[in-house]
Amino acid sequence: MRHGEVHNPDGLLYGRLPGYHLSELGRQMAERVAEHLSARDITYVVSSPLERAQETATPIAKAHGLDIATDRRLIEADNVFQGKSFGVGDGALRRPENWRHLVNPFKPSWGEPYIEQVVRMMSALEAARDAARGHEAVCVSHQLPIWIVRSFVERRRLWHDPRKRQCTLASLTSFTFKDDKIVSVGYTEPARDLVPPHLLAGAKPAKGKGKAFGA
Repeated sequence: MRHGEVHNPDGLLYGRLPGYHLSELGRQMAERVAEHLSARDITYVVSSPLERAQETATPIAKAHGLDIATDRRLIEADNVFQGKSFGVGDGALRRPENWRHLVNPFKPSWGEPYIEQVVRMMSALEAARDAARGHEAVCVSHQLPIWIVRSFVERRRLWHDPRKRQCTLASLTSFTFKDDKIVSVGYTEPARDLVPPHLLAGAKPAKGKGKAFGA
């Protein structure tokens, strides 16, 4: 699961920075997904250590009488622009001081390599599978790592247009295992009606709202 909306009045790419919590709307999203999952056979809930992910996991764990486990492998991807404003249409790409970080979009050169995200996310998925073997687990993480591990499983290239990720706020990307092999991938958006339209996958950025705030 991707976490819900974050309170971010300054519009920064918050990445792994501490102190970024769910907004009131984000809490509504988390509650909506908890309700959606209330009848599922969930025996394990694990989260990225970042506050927004932990807060998203809380109502799900509570609904199933579980404690939240923490797995650092589910954390947001590292990014050199963390703590800065950097997004589509804000002029960041025209600033010479940023160019040295933008030379290789295939790696990417501005942050944690995609293949390293695949390795840690696959390891986290396998650990959750083992912890809930025969049942279901919920892992709360962040947009980019979720999209990258899904792309790897579905055999797509890892480099991509960030605006086209199918991983909206509070969405569920489901990996079904048969024994130790992933046999299918699913995607649902239980809180879609709560997500601002400009943040849905494939949407055109609204004026002043196109920044990549972190995920």
